[in-house]
Amino acid sequence: MQPTSTVDGPEAPPAPDSRTFGRAVGDVRDAWRHRELWGHLGWQDIKQRYRRSVIGPLWITISMGTTALALGLLYSQLFNQEIATFLPYVTAGFVIWNFILGCITEGTDVFIANEGLIKHLPAPLTVHVLRLVWRQVLFFAHNLVVYLIVLAIFFPSLTEPYQMAGENVVQPGVNWMILLAIPAFALVAFNAVWVALLFGIISSRFRDIPPVIHSFINLIFFMTPIVWHVGVLNSVSGGSGGWRSYIAEFNPLFHFLEIVRAPLLGHQQQWHHWVVVAGFTVVGWTLALVVLRNYRARISYWV
Repeated sequence: MQPTSTVDGPEAPPAPDSRTFGRAVGDVRDAWRHRELWGHLGWQDIKQRYRRSVIGPLWITISMGTTALALGLLYSQLFNQEIATFLPYVTAGFVIWNFILGCITEGTDVFIANEGLIKHLPAPLTVHVLRLVWRQVLFFAHNLVVYLIVLAIFFPSLTEPYQMAGENVVQPGVNWMILLAIPAFALVAFNAVWVALLFGIISSRFRDIPPVIHSFINLIFFMTPIVWHVGVLNSVSGGSGGWRSYIAEFNPLFHFLEIVRAPLLGHQQQWHHWVVVAGFTVVGWTLALVVLRNYRARISYWV
């Protein structure tokens, strides 16, 4: 069709609608409608990884249990902590951290690893991201068994009020507030989608991003209160902690970790963690949708 003419010259052709927020939001919405597809693919990923293994996915639980037990025993002695309260703390932290770690590191390769499906399967791009997050949820469910075992062993100790070294406030024991971990984890998983979507698109264009993220995440692990308690920072320099007390607060992953770990351990919930996570949710999803809107059509060429 020829463009119509005007007094000043021919009218410009209509702008393509491929770069619209409607297309970006529609990609995410259509991916959710294909939940049978990414749900089946995610489950098959677990089965394929442990194919011909005697105990199958139980290796996930054994690996997590061994790591949590070893580091829990070690750091409880280094920081002079009671093993009955510190081991559940380390275990819960490791279980949540592994989920966050998997979504970030595997998220950088989510489109690169699915090159064949992207080029030959007519499905929304977000399907591959939801497949990744669902697979990590299944890993989380296996690792959660370790937490439940530790909770059963130390339950009498965790139901009593206790105080970790360096803390000024006595924490209550495990109670019905543990149910708050369910919506907290759902919020973390919701954020994992935009993280994998954003990093996946950027990494498809710049292949140096995945190794940079993998190296940087190791540093973040030691700066996140997982094998050490945030009260240790507050106990430095006569109880004030000085600038050291902000190391954890300026770490975004600490807030995502804490909204799930606190109810799992019966700790008093500090609601500023939820405010920070909510802020990252809004900003992160907005940024991910902008990137998806602009570069959605190019991913099949980049991979």
